[in-house]
Amino acid sequence: LSRPSNTAPSLVGGPFTLTADNGRTVTDADFKGHPFLVFFGYTHCPDVCPTTLYELSQVLKAMGADTMVKVLFITVDPARDTPNQVKEYLSSFDPHIIGLSGNARQTKAVERAYRVYAKKIPGQNGDYTMDHTAMVYLMDRDGHFVSGFNLTGKPEVAAAELRKYF
Repeated sequence: LSRPSNTAPSLVGGPFTLTADNGRTVTDADFKGHPFLVFFGYTHCPDVCPTTLYELSQVLKAMGADTMVKVLFITVDPARDTPNQVKEYLSSFDPHIIGLSGNARQTKAVERAYRVYAKKIPGQNGDYTMDHTAMVYLMDRDGHFVSGFNLTGKPEVAAAELRKYF
């Protein structure tokens, strides 16, 4: 008699090839071996993105010397967010946060892999915002999705939760 297994791979996450904010090409394989967090956003975001990146910075600060965890910020706005734009934007946050961008095709592929919703919302005079999924994804050391990562409590609590995955 066999029992169903709960260890089936998640439908969230998967292979990607993007450009890091230092100009280097990276793939999902570069982040395997340690747990990592993934957040999708864009540099012109007025509220959710800077707030989430600040909260992630506080968690990284609470981690102290345990900086083996990687935090990825993946843009959903490839038209405006070049590697240099992402790098400049992230300079206001913890230096361990790695900014990733790609062309439109690469961006759509990683959005599909992570089941991310992202849509351009036209504004005035050709400006626009991006409506997007605002979840922080917790990925295990093998690159498999564990759950959404909770940032609502104290940074020390989130850091302790993250340490469980080392």
